[in-house]
Amino acid sequence: MKLILTQEVDGLGAPGDVVEVKDGYGRNYLVPRGLGIRWTRGGEKTIESIKSARASRAARDESHAQEIKGKLEANAVNVKVRAGEGGRLFGAVTTAEIADAVTAVSGETVDRRTIVVANPIKSLGAHEVTVKLHDEVSATVALNVVPA
Repeated sequence: MKLILTQEVDGLGAPGDVVEVKDGYGRNYLVPRGLGIRWTRGGEKTIESIKSARASRAARDESHAQEIKGKLEANAVNVKVRAGEGGRLFGAVTTAEIADAVTAVSGETVDRRTIVVANPIKSLGAHEVTVKLHDEVSATVALNVVPA
């Protein structure tokens, strides 16, 4: 099945790309979630409009992402969690909790899916996480996990 991607799909492609996927994946996952539309011969106009919108957004967003990166790297982000004896957490710090804390510090909404945590955070103290703000801009954030 040929699809035109309308949003970025990890491991598959970027908006405006024409991809060949298995029928079930396209029909049951990508199309219902609005991540892709069926490819047709008339879809060339759709591809061009998606790519031009993406290019203009990328140029505008990259400078904005650099500003956010400066804010995030200049300030430490504190995440309050419940902890037991010896500083061990009940579970792990989730990307949603990190996203909320980063949003509070930067003043900009950060999606939890853009946060990359190398290893699960299961202890109090200082940690580092990466936030992908743009295709070419990533910020390394100093994260302090403190007891609530």
